[in-house]
Amino acid sequence: LTRRGAALGAAVRPVAVVQGLLALVAFLCLIYVFAVTDLSVKLVALNSHSMKPLVFKIASAWGNHEGSMLLWVTVMGMAGGFVALVEKRLPEPAMLATLAGQAFVSLGFYAFLLMASNPFERLSPVPREGNGLNPLLQDLGLAFHPPTLYLGYVGLSIAFSFAIGALVTREVGPAFARAMRPWVLGAWIFLTIGITAGSYWAYYELGWGGWWFWDPVENAALMPWLAATALLHSASVLASRNALRAWTVMLGVVAFSMSMIGTFLVRSGILTSVHAFAVDPERGTFILALLAINIGGALTLFALRAATVTEGERFAVVSREGALVFNNVMLSAILGIVLFGTLYPLLAEAMGVKVSVGPPYFNPMSALFAMPMLVVLAIGPLLRWRRDRFERIGKALVIPAMLVVAAGIGLLVVGGIGLLPFLGLVLAAGLAWASVLPLRERNLRRTPLPVWGMVLAHFGIAVSLFGMSCESAFNTEKLVAVKVGEVTHVGPWGVKLDAIEPVAGPNWTALEARLLVRYGADGKVTRMAPQSRSFWAPPQQTSESALLTRWNGQLYTVLGGKGEDGRWQLRLWWKPFVPLIWIGGLLIALGGALALIGRVKTDVRRLVAKDKIAYRHERKAQLGKRP
Repeated sequence: LTRRGAALGAAVRPVAVVQGLLALVAFLCLIYVFAVTDLSVKLVALNSHSMKPLVFKIASAWGNHEGSMLLWVTVMGMAGGFVALVEKRLPEPAMLATLAGQAFVSLGFYAFLLMASNPFERLSPVPREGNGLNPLLQDLGLAFHPPTLYLGYVGLSIAFSFAIGALVTREVGPAFARAMRPWVLGAWIFLTIGITAGSYWAYYELGWGGWWFWDPVENAALMPWLAATALLHSASVLASRNALRAWTVMLGVVAFSMSMIGTFLVRSGILTSVHAFAVDPERGTFILALLAINIGGALTLFALRAATVTEGERFAVVSREGALVFNNVMLSAILGIVLFGTLYPLLAEAMGVKVSVGPPYFNPMSALFAMPMLVVLAIGPLLRWRRDRFERIGKALVIPAMLVVAAGIGLLVVGGIGLLPFLGLVLAAGLAWASVLPLRERNLRRTPLPVWGMVLAHFGIAVSLFGMSCESAFNTEKLVAVKVGEVTHVGPWGVKLDAIEPVAGPNWTALEARLLVRYGADGKVTRMAPQSRSFWAPPQQTSESALLTRWNGQLYTVLGGKGEDGRWQLRLWWKPFVPLIWIGGLLIALGGALALIGRVKTDVRRLVAKDKIAYRHERKAQLGKRP
């Protein structure tokens, strides 16, 4: 039995690597049949067209249900294979249990593909032409947004598998957290980029002028990010201070649970959204069963093993650990609010009642927990581990406090600003300064990359918060009907409709408005060209917005229809500092990337040093055996 067990254990890592490679080969085959428009494949015929540009043909491979699920299992298989290939920090039993957990989750999704979502199903007879892709998805955003989001979604499966492996082997400690942390951080980075890119994609593509609508599919991406953010900080506490053991394991399960719930919402057919895939309820039932098996089994295992997971090291309330715990609780509360607001309308509709839950619920309820979280976010990095006093950091917080007061007074003088934008702007001012305070009294050339990453990520939060608050407080919108040659104004901009001209693209025709815009009375005239497009495969009309970005905001223009009086509808927005929302998101992701690079470099140095020590011991033992 021992020999068989050893042989089985030795085979686990190679099998995990081969599984990932084979899944990649399958996905590359799918991309190929889309690139050459092989209409004998049902998925290609339903979602592509020979006249589409090549980039959209390739992106169509994951712009549908079956293709996106193949992308899902490909990322999951490659992630498991990569872990098997490079992860050397965990004891072998814990590592094998982790890979077994990853394989078990993957097995369910492979079964789902084979039984209910085969992407390579054939058609006979072969149609002469394909149906094409939803025109709203024929954008470069499709080539970038889903893959990054999926890398984040499925990357959290690694955290889930690590948690399962730790529970099975009872190896819940700093070594487990240090092994899991880079994988969680990588998934979190991709989730951040995916959410940021998706927000901007919807902002400019849908022509609605908003950057976040609390759509259920948007929430499906936000919920794993909230859980992953809490998990990331909890794992850091466990890795550094051997505390929050049970909390870290639970968050590892919850984070992937949110990814699974998001998958169920998007693919079950119970949502109506531009982002959602309209699939039959049987597939939704299959995914729900997978969710029940994987998450239910993990929670059951946690309940059975909870008594064996010790509390870990204690710490004072006023400490860096205490600040991280407080913010984790706030993140968990926001996660609960989003989850409830997303699921409640679906449950109410199942009972025959139509309920709409939107910004009037999400904005104030989330802010109730987000605002104190941001205050602690500014203070927490200045605190010491284990125990500290507020008096010690009081002087460092004087300038951020002064900025908060000055910003508040200035906004009160301006007047006409809502409570939430007001709070967001004053907190952004204080957080921006406080975020760089951990660098004080440090040699910047010797400051570790994870510290730089933390500073940059927290500064990015302040930048995004400032952009969100400005957009909410100072946004100007105007819907007008004008004739060619007329001028209208929105905010500081003058907009003249100079002409309406027909244009043609590779698989669409359009009416294009030639707008001449001027900032203020003496600004330089700039051209903008929003379009009303008509696609023929499939037949659909879309509005293509035109955006003009300046240092202090963005002019957003959309062309509507022509009235009976010969006037053309124009919808115009002036959005002060709105690009900072996405610039801040990229700064947050960049901060995570710096932290990841720093953590990986440290881990590599430790492994190299460990190997050198082991080699020296081995050489000494060999030399000692010589006659």
